[in-house]
Amino acid sequence: MPSRPLVGVIACRREVEGHPAHVVTDKYLSALRSYGLAPVVLPVWQDAVDGDLLAHLDGLLLTGSYSNVDPARYGAKRARENTRDDLHRDAAALAWIPAAIRQGLPLLGICRGFQELNVAYGGTLHQAVQNVPGLADHREPEADYATRYAPAHDIEVCAGGRLAALYTEPYATVNSLHQQGIDRLGDGLKVEATAPDGLIEAISVVAAPAFALAVQWHPEWRTQEHPLYHALFEVFAAACRAHLADRAVAESLSI
Repeated sequence: MPSRPLVGVIACRREVEGHPAHVVTDKYLSALRSYGLAPVVLPVWQDAVDGDLLAHLDGLLLTGSYSNVDPARYGAKRARENTRDDLHRDAAALAWIPAAIRQGLPLLGICRGFQELNVAYGGTLHQAVQNVPGLADHREPEADYATRYAPAHDIEVCAGGRLAALYTEPYATVNSLHQQGIDRLGDGLKVEATAPDGLIEAISVVAAPAFALAVQWHPEWRTQEHPLYHALFEVFAAACRAHLADRAVAESLSI
């Protein structure tokens, strides 16, 4: 039994030096390590779900990405602004999510991962939020990383929800680096926070047996400097540690 919880981190399939590769940017892995978790990169083949591997994990992290969920996954035609696909990741994420929830794994979704969670539960997405009447432009500015990931707008935390349970302030300021957003909320999901324009910024899985929360912003960026980002990773880490402890008990009883 490992001393640190093992957290599966979904990869993106991209070309690296002319070869297909499964990649995860370091900021996600570093954030997990800083909270005492051991990241395990999950490849995104079409048949990526492996029950044996899942049984050895204590959490699942769905990262952000420059790619978008294929609109065919939620019955929509492609908008001209929607130019970046990762069909391998789509297949893997939409299989890993229900499997992880059934297994009782803690789950944290970030940006694309937030959108994947909504699609996995039958929801739909705006493909270009900036073109939707009444919604603001949530894309990042053309600037350096510090500016792109700087706080961009407020969110209102929904009273009585899972996010409110880990962060007691009614408002927070978050970064914003996304073109897509939730249109129709998936069945079995609950809104946990919204932006000033009404766009959904955080959701949870109502019937999940463990922590299962996703956010539209990027809390992995300088987590220790932002109380909300820190709280998200702290509670996720605690849920993963609890899962590891339960696994240890179950394994000891099976011996």
